[in-house]
Amino acid sequence: MRNCKIYLQITSGRGPAECGRVVALTVEKILTQAKKIGLDVEVVEREPGEINRTLFSAVISIEGLKADEIVREWEGTIQWIAQSPYRIYHKRKNWFVGVRSFTIPDKHNVDEREISYQTLRASGPGGQHVNKTESAVRATHISSGLSVTASDQRSQLQNKKLAVERLLIKLAAWNMEQNMQKAQENWNNHNTLQRGNPVKVIQEPLT
Repeated sequence: MRNCKIYLQITSGRGPAECGRVVALTVEKILTQAKKIGLDVEVVEREPGEINRTLFSAVISIEGLKADEIVREWEGTIQWIAQSPYRIYHKRKNWFVGVRSFTIPDKHNVDEREISYQTLRASGPGGQHVNKTESAVRATHISSGLSVTASDQRSQLQNKKLAVERLLIKLAAWNMEQNMQKAQENWNNHNTLQRGNPVKVIQEPLT
């Protein structure tokens, strides 16, 4: 087993709100399982859904010797069986979300010409020194328009490195989302996930 950081993207494929609910519930299950076996785990990116407690997508970072075990168990299509909590009389009970793993490229291999930087005043309580220097950094991927901001550190250089890492994560997840949506264009002309061969089937108890 290797001790490395792996990222899992959980996405609803722009499916209905029920799929967004399943994304949020799947994230909770993965976090709980990863922590139970001693892995360092964190939600590093999330896109809220239209209904409270739902997510269009989320990205989790997992680090530790058993990270591969989580990937092997969860990567693929997740089938979640449950009645819709939003449409009581809706007959459909099978909801699908996709889980894909990725790693980010070495930052030394990044083409700096593809990224623009902007320094900002770091946010914080009024009167603190953090507001008096432009230590925060916004990194923007020029061709896609994706951007992130890092203000966690006091040093502008440290924030720049952190911003690049976050941008690479966001870009990788965005590319996977785009590829998934293109692959689903033939499914009734809207973005749904592959129904066949789920890697995990979860049936929620009837209430």
